Amino acid sequence: MEITENLENDIAALDHHVDGAVYIGTQDPADRAGAQLLASHRPAVVLEASSVEDVSRAITFAADHGMRVAVQATGHGRTRALDGGLLIDTGRMCEVTVDVATRRAWVAAGATWQHVIEQAAPHGLAPLSGSLPTVGAVAYTLGGGIGLLARRYGYSADHVTRFEAVTADGKIRKVSPADEPDLYWALRGGGGNVAVVTGMEIDLMPVAQLYGGGLMFDLAKSPEVLTVWTAWTRSVPESMTSAVAVIPFPDQPFVPADLRGRQVAQLQISFAGPEEEGQRLVEPLLRPGPQLRNTLRTLPYIQSRAVFDEPDRPAAYRGKSVLVDDLDPRALTALAHRAGATPGGCIVGVRHLGGALTRTPSVPNAVGHRSAQYSVGLLSLLHDLSLLDGGDTSGVSQVQDELLEPFAPNRLGLSLNFAFGLLEPDQVRSAFAPADADRLGDIARRYDPRGVLYANHPIPAPVLPKTLTQN
Repeated sequence: MEITENLENDIAALDHHVDGAVYIGTQDPADRAGAQLLASHRPAVVLEASSVEDVSRAITFAADHGMRVAVQATGHGRTRALDGGLLIDTGRMCEVTVDVATRRAWVAAGATWQHVIEQAAPHGLAPLSGSLPTVGAVAYTLGGGIGLLARRYGYSADHVTRFEAVTADGKIRKVSPADEPDLYWALRGGGGNVAVVTGMEIDLMPVAQLYGGGLMFDLAKSPEVLTVWTAWTRSVPESMTSAVAVIPFPDQPFVPADLRGRQVAQLQISFAGPEEEGQRLVEPLLRPGPQLRNTLRTLPYIQSRAVFDEPDRPAAYRGKSVLVDDLDPRALTALAHRAGATPGGCIVGVRHLGGALTRTPSVPNAVGHRSAQYSVGLLSLLHDLSLLDGGDTSGVSQVQDELLEPFAPNRLGLSLNFAFGLLEPDQVRSAFAPADADRLGDIARRYDPRGVLYANHPIPAPVLPKTLTQN
């Protein structure tokens, strides 16, 4: 996008009227890549927002100048690049305030789950945070949010009491069941297509600690571990949330010696209960054979990151995840072997759902496929540097689709929070019930008729009945 003298003057005027900082977006896009190195934004203008008023002024500015608007906090879920337009960076807006009496927290747009955990933990409280605390809390929640306490308390989106948001007309809106009920429904699980959320109030749970950590097995020596875990999940209580990752570690010096050159099955355990009961419940998982590592212990919630023990450094990745109503352990074992044999290796991640995730909250929301019992996902780390500058990654997506095909008989749809790549419109719709996808599309077009907001996974227009499309 050409920055004319008039536009440059208008940008300077915008900078004068905001509390944050405005830049002409000419710097290296890698400077704002965040956690995801692929599809870095190339904006014409960048606003580092400090307030909801900043966001409102920026959106109004963009609409007046025919620009699209993208929003980024940490960049973990970014799937497509904004070329030109205006990028709102919410990183400065990281305030978190805890109301101990109501067990609620106000979370600003740029806060990570780590920010929330640190404020809640001293009071014996915990948010419904995910496996990696450095992920942005708001974006995570807009996509539903399947966290460490998910089977006990449900989706993170189920526990948002109100939002502060700015719609594409620049209007600041207070969103709750009583005010803007359509927005309140759509923002809780609909993927953030309808407004820019600048803050949210969430419930906190009375959880000071959990029993959890990981069990690591060499899959070649303990091939039955995936079957054992799948069978085990069918009888555990709702207070037990777990997952399994199958990771192909390269035979390289930088990999710890005990993991080097192995395909490792990592069982990830999060039990919201006493250690003695947790030890009894996980005992069957110790039987498949010797563990490479066993980190199970009582964890203060502020150390809950140790459950998944995921790396936290910028990377280039593509991923896809399907929701299924049942899991065939033979298909899972075959998937692990096939994924490990792909060039560069592919990480398999399966989460046990069910429990409280199946229950609709008292005020319904847009979360789809609550009947799902598992999510089955793939993550491919890409090491070809040519892909960082808009290279074609469709081949990776095709391989992932082929690997997930055996789960088609039980497939309900996709999970948008674990979709790290471009999706076709019908794939986006598959994340929701058809009527809910139509409702989301209608709400998005009502609040953003000009398509100002640039979402990761745009909600398609409602599907018209055939009798209407043929007229």
